[in-house]
Amino acid sequence: MFQRVIVIVLDSVGIGELPDAALYEDQGSNTLGNIAAAVPLNIPTLASMGMSRLVTLKNAPTSEPTAAYGRLAEKSSGKDSVTGHWELMGVVLDRAFPTFPNGFPPEVIEQFETRIGRKSIGNIVASGTEIIDKLGPEHMETGFPIVYTSADSVFQIAAHEGIVPVPQLYEWCEAAYDICVKGMGLGRVIARPFIGLPGSFQRTPNRHDYAMPPTGETLLDRLVANGHHVTSVGKVSDLFAGRGISTSNPTKSDADGVDKIESLMATQDHGVIFCNLVDFDAVYGHRNDVSGYAANLERFDVRLAALLPKLRRDDLLVITADHGNDPTTPSTDHSREHVPILLKGDRVAAGTDIGTRSTFADLGQTLAENFCVGTLANGTSFLREIML
Repeated sequence: MFQRVIVIVLDSVGIGELPDAALYEDQGSNTLGNIAAAVPLNIPTLASMGMSRLVTLKNAPTSEPTAAYGRLAEKSSGKDSVTGHWELMGVVLDRAFPTFPNGFPPEVIEQFETRIGRKSIGNIVASGTEIIDKLGPEHMETGFPIVYTSADSVFQIAAHEGIVPVPQLYEWCEAAYDICVKGMGLGRVIARPFIGLPGSFQRTPNRHDYAMPPTGETLLDRLVANGHHVTSVGKVSDLFAGRGISTSNPTKSDADGVDKIESLMATQDHGVIFCNLVDFDAVYGHRNDVSGYAANLERFDVRLAALLPKLRRDDLLVITADHGNDPTTPSTDHSREHVPILLKGDRVAAGTDIGTRSTFADLGQTLAENFCVGTLANGTSFLREIML
């Protein structure tokens, strides 16, 4: 049906709480809706594609949507990027990854410190930028890495690039991966390098995620096994531990991510281009930066408008998200929300409302049917619903 599919995940752009949001203390979360209510937001391209049918957007167009649209509900337990991306590609988790709201047990930290040959500092639940500001000076004096976690299942290690070379930080992350991911079933380890002086620290694009390999067969696995080319952009390859990825393209920013999508669309004729735009989450959501989040949405909307004319007749463009991160709430953590799905292409029946799907995995099942690679374990295809 579609020879080429471009999937863009707007990391954390949720559109309203899930029925079980109270279990995660996320009542009232609506990342996109609450941003639009709090500050002026001008995203005419997304709105005209169907986003305005999913979320109340001021001054949104009232004409028939130019794309098919709907929303996805997360069936897996959890609200992190690994869980969300895995489910989009067909893997539903029956239990959430373990979290550590009081920090990691002493024996875990002792193992980690033994492996890296030095002490660590932190070991608390914290915002990444806040803990760097707080403990960065001590880290620079001692060389001890900053260890912290969040509401997600993650072991994060922050280190100044001028104190700890990035390759060494990556080695420390690999040690933590052995202990926490392989040994305890943690979702992932993240390297968080930063630069600058006290009072003006800045995280760098050398972030690297070390995720657990998917616990089941994904659409990506099936595609590669059947000879289709899967190109990742951004942190997608990290989230799948490199599995089911033919070629990986790391990015420095969301703008760089869109640049890479445009370049790949000019050279890759078949298969899947799968991109994650992480700045929505990492730079704005986790910092409760409402105006910054809105500005990033507007920048993407402009880039999207320029991207649409480059779609070929047999292309399918999918825009979705992996969870929420409402910057208008007191929490700086991810939020348990529905996510949007917009589907655009010459062969897509514009204006089709595919409703609220019971699992993110409906996307994976739809693409599995499109590429004729067999039925995945989870999800229901909506391919025939959107086809002209």
